[in-house]
Amino acid sequence: MSHGPRSGLTAVSSALLAMSRHLEVRDVLKTIVASARELLDAQYAALGVPDDHGGFAQFVVDGVSDAQWKAIGPLPRQHGILAAMLQDAKIERLADVRKDPRFEGWPSAHPDMSDFLGLPIRDGDEVIGALFLANKNCPKPEGSCGFTEEDEDLLAILAQHAAIALTNARLYERSRELTIAEERSRLAHELHDAVSQKLFSLRLTAQAAAALVDRDPSRAKGELQQVAALAAEAADELRAAVVELRPAALDEDGLVATLRTQIQVLDRAHTARVTFDSCGVRALPAAQEEAVLRVAQEALHNALRHSGARHVDVSLSRREGGTVLRVTDDGSGFDPKSIRRAGRHLGLVSMRDRASGVGGVLNVESAPGKGTTIEMEVPGG
Repeated sequence: MSHGPRSGLTAVSSALLAMSRHLEVRDVLKTIVASARELLDAQYAALGVPDDHGGFAQFVVDGVSDAQWKAIGPLPRQHGILAAMLQDAKIERLADVRKDPRFEGWPSAHPDMSDFLGLPIRDGDEVIGALFLANKNCPKPEGSCGFTEEDEDLLAILAQHAAIALTNARLYERSRELTIAEERSRLAHELHDAVSQKLFSLRLTAQAAAALVDRDPSRAKGELQQVAALAAEAADELRAAVVELRPAALDEDGLVATLRTQIQVLDRAHTARVTFDSCGVRALPAAQEEAVLRVAQEALHNALRHSGARHVDVSLSRREGGTVLRVTDDGSGFDPKSIRRAGRHLGLVSMRDRASGVGGVLNVESAPGKGTTIEMEVPGG
């Protein structure tokens, strides 16, 4: 390395401290990769967590732009140098990765790489990842590797601590999953008690209304109004409790990937064509991502269940410093004013509350026979 011993030690210490600050697996992976690239002064760095099917469950890169990464295409498979690191569990230091007999090429959009340093991340006997760097930022004679034995030693130290940080993050997430499962069990019991009481009251009130219809229509009308109020309360209790459980996929994959996955499922499950498009949206604070996801889910539910739409289009985009969600359908539409007068909301109140709760706004455009567009804008992204 070009750093002196003191500056090198400081850099290693900073990298280890950065890794210890995170508990989410994805954040730990990003920190490991960024720390490795900075520590060894490389142009590119990546870390792959293998799955059991010849691919990677997660793959994080540093030094590659979002546009480049998107153009590269699907995640790599476990082959070539990557497979060697995972299977042989040894350090690979190459002057030119392209000339290695195990090199199998890469997609056309992939950045060009030459000198290469990689090693496995191990937890005991288990290989839990492969960390590698390419293109050392230093002068190097033709055919020589910029990475040194000192770089190997530093990366090995980083990998040992990366294994600890990654294992801790996994344990934390498993603990959180157990907590969520326990919370859901508790919630199920509470919901059963609360909603059962509401439904019991609703049933008695409906029976009273039926008995009064002929002999006292006025009182029957009052009882029916009470039925409507009880039904609304039961629905509100269900919604309020259930929507507070943040989807695990959102924590792990982020808003764009979670929305894309859910919309692909809806597209297969319904006769309507459901599409998704995202352009230039970066990660949002957790509360905003959850609010956007919930509004999208509510709008999709309305479009697919109530509107008779043949096409539903969902998009996420940037607009003057904000992130915009749009859900547009070609369904039957409705008059928003008449919906409010009739006491029906189609979830619009909930959606507006969610938007305003994270500093955003919600706009609804609809008319009978003209379809519906739900647009939510939140700052940032």
